[in-house]
Amino acid sequence: MPREVDPKRTRKALRIVRKLAARGAAREDVDPETGEVKEAQAGVDYSTWENAFLGEVGQRLEKYGSAFRNLSKGRAEDALSLLQTQKLKEIAAKAKGKPRKPLRAKKPMRAKRKD
Repeated sequence: MPREVDPKRTRKALRIVRKLAARGAAREDVDPETGEVKEAQAGVDYSTWENAFLGEVGQRLEKYGSAFRNLSKGRAEDALSLLQTQKLKEIAAKAKGKPRKPLRAKKPMRAKRKD
């Protein structure tokens, strides 16, 4: 028995995935007057993993309405798991040209002083 996924959330997730995939694909433009093929504006240079991720998530959303099965990874009514949502946000930031946030070491916990 398939689980009930909110169709609005599925459409929203699918729209985001398609939008990001379209930004990554650099298409050639054809001049309608002369018929010359011009290079399109440079798209976002996604890694092979990011391209595969966008493709697979898009396929799962179209076929199943959700991109994950294990309910411990997200809410039942959501179309994307929590980690998939986070990765899509990172890919969207890369598409906008924002620099990636570096990993930071956590500060050690210190004992509170008693004055």
